[in-house]
Amino acid sequence: MYSKNVMIVNPTGLHARPAATLATEAAKFASKIEVRNASKDGDFKDAKSMIAIMTSGITQNDEVELRAEGDDEVAAVDALVALIEGGFGE
Repeated sequence: MYSKNVMIVNPTGLHARPAATLATEAAKFASKIEVRNASKDGDFKDAKSMIAIMTSGITQNDEVELRAEGDDEVAAVDALVALIEGGFGE
């Protein structure tokens, strides 16, 4: 298992578009990938589900933890961290 924490920079947090972008990117990987709102001690949710991400209540300046388990776990987490750090292109 591989994990990293990253800060959400988007002013609106993980609303519909970034949540969909995150889920779409996560779905490209074979590993099981989960995300949680570490700032609010949230539960891990399926990072491949837009609805699960949106129900995590992740807002700007929240720290999220991404973790993955599988053959491409490092690539998966690193790609999602880069996406979040880049503000989803917003």
